[in-house]
Amino acid sequence: MASIDLDKVLDKAWADKSLPEILAAPVSALKGVSDRDGELLQEAFGVKTVADLAELKYARWAQALAALDTSVK
Repeated sequence: MASIDLDKVLDKAWADKSLPEILAAPVSALKGVSDRDGELLQEAFGVKTVADLAELKYARWAQALAALDTSVK
């Protein structure tokens, strides 16, 4: 089961939200992602929500490649 410290990955405004609310939130709900970053992700990849970003095939491919490299940890 995956575990994550939500305070480390979410903007303060989203820290008390439910998981469904977070997944439906704009990517700017993630700490360090600006509204402009969200606009650029939408323009480039059609990503609007945190869930969209999680499903982005390019992100999944990069994660899979990194998982293959045992030197990356």
